[in-house]
Amino acid sequence: MDGGAKRRYALVGTGGRGRFFYEALARDFGDRARVVALCDLNRTRMEYANRVMRRHPGGGEAALYAPDRFDAMIAEQRPHTVIVTTIDRTHHRYIIRALDLGCDVISEKPLTIDQHRLQAILDAVKRSGRSVRVAYNYRYSPLATAVRRIVAGGTVGKVTAMHFEWLLDTRHGADYFRRWHRDKRNSGGLLVHLSSHHFDLVNFWLASAPMTVAAFGGLAFYGRANAEERGETRFYARAHGSAAAAGDPFALDLAGSDSLREMYLHAEHEDGYLRDQSVFGDGISIEDTLGLLVRMRCGAVLTYSLAAYAPWEGFRLSVTGTAGRIEAHQVETSYVSAGGEQADEAAVATRRLRVLPMFSDPVEVDLEEAAGAHGGADPRILRDLFGERADDPLSRAASHVDGANAILTGIAGNVSMRTGRIVRVDDLIDW
Repeated sequence: MDGGAKRRYALVGTGGRGRFFYEALARDFGDRARVVALCDLNRTRMEYANRVMRRHPGGGEAALYAPDRFDAMIAEQRPHTVIVTTIDRTHHRYIIRALDLGCDVISEKPLTIDQHRLQAILDAVKRSGRSVRVAYNYRYSPLATAVRRIVAGGTVGKVTAMHFEWLLDTRHGADYFRRWHRDKRNSGGLLVHLSSHHFDLVNFWLASAPMTVAAFGGLAFYGRANAEERGETRFYARAHGSAAAAGDPFALDLAGSDSLREMYLHAEHEDGYLRDQSVFGDGISIEDTLGLLVRMRCGAVLTYSLAAYAPWEGFRLSVTGTAGRIEAHQVETSYVSAGGEQADEAAVATRRLRVLPMFSDPVEVDLEEAAGAHGGADPRILRDLFGERADDPLSRAASHVDGANAILTGIAGNVSMRTGRIVRVDDLIDW
């Protein structure tokens, strides 16, 4: 087998986010890295992954393993690093086992979905001495890095308050309610699965972590009961093959996308997973409307809101300090996960960043132009993960500690919504 001095990777979970990693390794890093093994419940998806990798000069044929042969995969293929991109509720299983078998780990966000699984991961890192990196790509975007520099430079003084409003539109936002994410037992809800991106940025910008959390939220738009209340009378279980789905702007056409067809529609016979469920069906247990109040360890107060059914996609941010204020606004292009070219996902349509010193005129901040998905962040995190590591004064690489702090805001928020109480993060975890 080709290998030599190349770093060897095994990847667990070959869905849409898995492709982000395995295709990048084959396309851009074949001179220094090799995906030697794939592990998934679904052989059809693994075979698709091999076909995708073979399209690139640096790709090759990875050995295929079912999850019950994970240990055999590590023993036979000897990967240096295991990349975990399974559904969120199983992340801990593969992270912990990979660590105990002597591998480093790269985990897709979120690290896991609750405090119990998180504690088990933290304990495994301690006993194994191996490393875990979490793929928080937004840290690498030009706007996010600029905010970090401004705050760290003291331009606005000591940060006392932050407001962060994130909007998902009716294309991208709806996608979380079609797939496995719609069951909170799988994803921890949007507060953990998605918002951990945003909470990680807050931690990154402030060089801090959450201390106490109060949260409110619910299912206000998606789900059958909400549709019925608005007068809807036509329902369907899934879009494919359904006459009732014709003309529905929320219906997902699996057959109309090469990647969705090959990765999901043609793989259904193996595991019964339906990628195109109705967003107005029963069985949705995650929230689509969320608001949080967070006291950070640095003393700043964060107010955060998320709506998953907005007319546009992006965010508004304000950071207020003792010497001034930062204001940012970014509009992103919408997308369906794995439904098109990955380079087009969450590309920046418009953006603005300005600093408002307390006793002088506002200053517009010029932002670096960066091609690629998520505001130019994706190519940068891939280079940081798989290319030559360079010194980074901003410390954008997210460790397992960063990954834990990112999800602890959402985990505490889930506890707060369930109990109606303010939650102390230190009561959830033993570092």
